Amino acid sequence: MHPPSTVAAFDDALASVGVSFSGIVIGGTALALIGVLVRPTRDCDVLDPPIPEAVQAVAKAFAAQRRAQGEVLGDDWFNSGPSSLTGVLPQGWRQRVVPAYTGRALVLMTLGRSDLLATKLFALCDRGTDLGDCLALAPQPEELAALQGWLEYQDANTEWPAHTRLVVADLSRRLGHGL
Repeated sequence: MHPPSTVAAFDDALASVGVSFSGIVIGGTALALIGVLVRPTRDCDVLDPPIPEAVQAVAKAFAAQRRAQGEVLGDDWFNSGPSSLTGVLPQGWRQRVVPAYTGRALVLMTLGRSDLLATKLFALCDRGTDLGDCLALAPQPEELAALQGWLEYQDANTEWPAHTRLVVADLSRRLGHGL
């Protein structure tokens, strides 16, 4: 899916049936909505609040309609997969959310830059699949240093802290920070 156009079309679908939703999104969709990157994504990750059944039903019908038009969009494209992060994000994250999209029936916020970077760094260390997004965010050395301590406490594995330091050092090198 191409986030800005898909989100706008989903907003129209919600409005057409009188359903609305306001939430906080993260991931590739959030990065696309705030202009950090321009690339297709698989889904729209809603961090908070939980998605009501009525919105899920519209999202599923919307996905079926888009598939009929040739777009690759799974039934769970609009999902609450990352909701568990609400309990581990850096303190005060709710006060740092920023607007990402405002439509007729859909209002999406996203995390502030440092918190969004934290989620992407965690994903890079955990899954190894978010390097492009981390590079697109182009964090400065001081941003990476500020998040290192938080990142090290996100997994109980005794090797995790050293692993995160290696991953962040590699990212710093790729960004040309001289590490």
